[in-house]
Amino acid sequence: MLRQAFILSGGLGTRLKEKTKNTPKPMLTVGERPFLEYIIWNLKRHGITTIILSVGYLSEQIIKYFDDGSRFGVTIDYVVEKEPAGTGGALLLAKNKLDDIFFMLNGDTLFDINYLDLALQTVNELSSVGVALRYTENVERYGKVNLEGDKIIDFNEKVGHGYGLINSGVYVFDKKLLAKQHILIPSSLEKDLLPSLAKEGHLKGIVYHGFFIDIGLKHSFLEANISVPHWQKKPTVFLDRDGILNIDYGYVYRPSDFDWVDGAIETIKRFNDIGYLVIVITNQAGIARGYYSEEDFYILNEWMNEELRRVGAHIDAVYYCPHHPTEGYSPYRMECNCRKPAPGLIKQALEEWPIDKNNSVLIGDQEKDMQAAHSAGIKGMLFKGGNLLSFMRQILRRIEE
Repeated sequence: MLRQAFILSGGLGTRLKEKTKNTPKPMLTVGERPFLEYIIWNLKRHGITTIILSVGYLSEQIIKYFDDGSRFGVTIDYVVEKEPAGTGGALLLAKNKLDDIFFMLNGDTLFDINYLDLALQTVNELSSVGVALRYTENVERYGKVNLEGDKIIDFNEKVGHGYGLINSGVYVFDKKLLAKQHILIPSSLEKDLLPSLAKEGHLKGIVYHGFFIDIGLKHSFLEANISVPHWQKKPTVFLDRDGILNIDYGYVYRPSDFDWVDGAIETIKRFNDIGYLVIVITNQAGIARGYYSEEDFYILNEWMNEELRRVGAHIDAVYYCPHHPTEGYSPYRMECNCRKPAPGLIKQALEEWPIDKNNSVLIGDQEKDMQAAHSAGIKGMLFKGGNLLSFMRQILRRIEE
């Protein structure tokens, strides 16, 4: 599944005038960090950890700040435009570094969608580009996208006004299409390449409704300083593992022994789609007892996320307690504050992730899960079996109304 993103970050940002005189637009501070950092954070939590940044204007600032990406939990490489190449030309310059299929994003816009869903709806199409679309109250600034079914037939570039669909600047791209197009340097992705692909029937438009902001104008940049940090503080569904995600056979650690609870995969996908963080909170005393190792546990986590990625879903993080107070072996036999009903794992997640605590919930199948949630100050819901998605509909219905 796709793990690479190409981010267009080389524009001059002339409409912001003095703000971009000494700072490249993606590096403008929003909240307390560069705008581009929010984009990379959002990609990383979806498991998209190989990043290529196309840079040009004041590129040394971007390269110095992000370096190789290790500080942000990703790998970052760069394509440097010695002369302005335009968004289409930048794509051509990066050709030899791109995977066969990759995500592409604008470095000055943020659209909060389930990236893996966009990939899922694109990769089965022969030689296609998936384009994330969004409705807006006024298309005048962006140009209107026209659809027939799910195919983009044309773009009314900066023409017209009123309610309609716009191109959000988030794509899943098939590299084979580059070889079939006559791309020049410089050239424009929006004015040259995409209209050509639309005429040939290669653009699939998929509509999403998540948070969207473009910092290209003064008023939208000022708005971003408030709205982007607020967006990042996300409601979260905390999930116990055994008995919630998988049938609890006792100390499950091998993929061959892991059977998903009915509706568990669909539940994770649905919360991904509506913009929640999905965090697993689990006691794993089998490690203390010597039944399996932490490495075995990590391997199972990776397998779970690979299974989820096949359906456009993911788990953002897993927090686990390997301890037991009286059983097992050193160094795991110990009293700790992370073994539920203690709230240590939840509190750790609250410290490490931007979580909207008041709108978060923990789903567990035992009373100790409820106690941990209460002690951490979040709502707990007791699942007694059956289909997890059906159980969660009471929450989802309230969110979606």
